[in-house]
Amino acid sequence: MKILQLTILTLIAAVTMTSCTMDLETNLEYESYEFSGIDQDAGSWKPILIPSGSDISVDEPTAENSQEFLAEVETVKSKIKSMSNDERKNVDYWTNNAVLRWNEVALGLIAKYNLIPGPNVDESYSLPDPANPAGPPVFPFAHPPYASRALAYLSVAQYDGLISAWHYKFEFNRPAPYQVDAEIPHAYFSNNLPSYPSEGAVLATVSRKILTAMFPLEADYLQRLEKEHLESLILAGENVPSDLIAGKKIGEEIAGIALARASTDGMKNAQAPKAVSDSLRKAAFDRFGWQWENLESPVRPVGLMPFFGKVKMWSVPNVEATRPGIPPAPGSEAFQKDVRILKDYADNVTQERRRIANFWQDGLGTYTPPGHWNDIAGEFILKYKLNSIRTARAFAYMNMAIMDGGISCWDAKYYYYYPRPIQMIKDFETIAGTPNFPAYTSGHSVFSSAAAEVLTYLFPQEGSKFQKWAEEAAISRVYGGIHWTFDAKEGTKQGKNVAKYSIDRAMIDGADR
Repeated sequence: MKILQLTILTLIAAVTMTSCTMDLETNLEYESYEFSGIDQDAGSWKPILIPSGSDISVDEPTAENSQEFLAEVETVKSKIKSMSNDERKNVDYWTNNAVLRWNEVALGLIAKYNLIPGPNVDESYSLPDPANPAGPPVFPFAHPPYASRALAYLSVAQYDGLISAWHYKFEFNRPAPYQVDAEIPHAYFSNNLPSYPSEGAVLATVSRKILTAMFPLEADYLQRLEKEHLESLILAGENVPSDLIAGKKIGEEIAGIALARASTDGMKNAQAPKAVSDSLRKAAFDRFGWQWENLESPVRPVGLMPFFGKVKMWSVPNVEATRPGIPPAPGSEAFQKDVRILKDYADNVTQERRRIANFWQDGLGTYTPPGHWNDIAGEFILKYKLNSIRTARAFAYMNMAIMDGGISCWDAKYYYYYPRPIQMIKDFETIAGTPNFPAYTSGHSVFSSAAAEVLTYLFPQEGSKFQKWAEEAAISRVYGGIHWTFDAKEGTKQGKNVAKYSIDRAMIDGADR
């Protein structure tokens, strides 16, 4: 199977970038719902970025019987009475678990920007430049490593922000306006959460700031979403304006801390210059006697993100801790056995194998494998009716594991620089496009098994499903012809090893008491 002409992809990118409309289809369809619990003690859980929820300070709110607070309640009542149809739709859209909505927004942005930069007229390549996001080519190229990082920073910042909000909610215990005035209609299920500070405002502000940093061309779109989300909190009867002010303060500070970490995590150096990338190729050849070759035409001078394996990890102490063993040497008995397996798959492409390969493809123009697992997580968050802080916790630990898995996987890819089947098997054809980076290990396998392990920890009664899906995602790349079976097998082990570090961290954060 020949690789798609990159000039066509460039045209697709140009057309796609003319609109900011998010048309992503996910499996999530939900409305406001009753939480399975409200976790009154969540303010004492251990955050990721800050020492404790009390490290961000907010002012003590006015008392519920004060003139200031009662005047705010009247403002809420007045705004609800004059609510427009569009405003009512926004209230329905954001619901009482906006962590899911902002995650959905992130997945839409990833899909929109997951378009590989094509060659210039002279067949040279230009890299996306964060200092000039409009390009060409546009920034970012939201490939799987980029997606994993964006989702990790988003969910970690949301989680820490909500821990801080919960700390103050149950310290001050100020009731929501609908609890104070019976004439105020409440748009959502009454989960009896104190309203100060507003968890929705935390989410709106922290999400807008993180996603704007990751997708700078979407600043206006994200600012509009933040504004609509904040307005919906008043119109739903959930909050008064001072609740929002306190929540926004937490969101601003947490986002600043998260983005300070992002600025020094090494991502800006992950796409290395050709000379530096070539040094990795030489080191692998000197070490093992093989090297991956890029078979694109024109040849892209550098593989995708050769130094993503050096980006700062969340929970794993160092990348060597999860580096897999040496793959079979080309020409060895183990290697020839794999060649026979892949040839058999290529000669016997069943309908079921093609379905699996296509379902887990998650290629250009999609929300990538990390996004696919975020969509899966959302389904079970809804099934078990998690509240917003439990939802943020689930996404945070899963996305940290996914990003750490990606870093570990990319370290192995460029440490071993192992060739892909299409390079080593004469006249071999694939049913999936061949990625622009070495084979060993399989990114899909690592991302999927890392996610499945964390989800199994969070939803143990569903573990067999997650494990089955992770195995299916791994073998899908072998069915597609772009990976060896040992890429998938060792990648699955690698993802599980990485996930253990996130799970160990989750087990002592206080949420399981």
